[in-house]
Amino acid sequence: MATSAPTVPGRDDLATIDLSEYDPEQSRLMDERCIIVTPQDEAIGALDKKTCHLMANINKGLLHRAFSAFVFHPQTGKLLMQQRATEKITFPDMWTNTCCSHPLDDFEEEKIEAEQRGVRVAATRKLDHELGIPPSQVPPDNFQYLTRIHYLAPSDGVWGEHEVDYILFITADVTVNPNPNEIRDHKWVDKKELQGMFTAEGNSFTPWFKLIARDYLFSWWDVLLSKKNAETGLYDAQYALKGVVDGSQVVKMV
Repeated sequence: MATSAPTVPGRDDLATIDLSEYDPEQSRLMDERCIIVTPQDEAIGALDKKTCHLMANINKGLLHRAFSAFVFHPQTGKLLMQQRATEKITFPDMWTNTCCSHPLDDFEEEKIEAEQRGVRVAATRKLDHELGIPPSQVPPDNFQYLTRIHYLAPSDGVWGEHEVDYILFITADVTVNPNPNEIRDHKWVDKKELQGMFTAEGNSFTPWFKLIARDYLFSWWDVLLSKKNAETGLYDAQYALKGVVDGSQVVKMV
């Protein structure tokens, strides 16, 4: 017997919340429209970020598309980390990878699925918005897509994440001019320094970054550092990592 395709829950079935007590700019950004997907990453609609990130709706199965971008320095191989701003509504003050955000239904190009075009374009846009990195330094075609993970993580009981998250690596010598409404701090770290951050008292990390670091980051980082581009003499994510991972399936992570 054939089953009907998944659909986005009706508005009357979804919870909402008053954002007047939160930072005005972060509240405004909650009006952006995420792409709603099935667990197989099939786009089935769009809803505002506020609706997508309320645990009451996540617990009903609401799932959206996201990306996690990792910027590595082409000469040192170090990873650019960010600490999320105190003003952030979800996971404030936590350390995480260079940039984590969403392709939006608001932009036609960010809905393109072929060759991960939409998430690549979104990554370039958000690296500029959050870290002030000029788009010319991180063009969409320079990202190396690795895989997609499906995870669920509460933030504070009210808010959380439930995403199909595209993991993107890029090597780039970037200019960083952080947006203080998005970024509390940032630093370049090597593997040993990151491991030290994990064990140091007082640091907290986003749940998606902890999952990626646990299962993937350090082994892929090793591959990146294992060979430089023969022509440039620099670390090159596309040169080192192309074909290393079969990213055709969504990987469920817990």
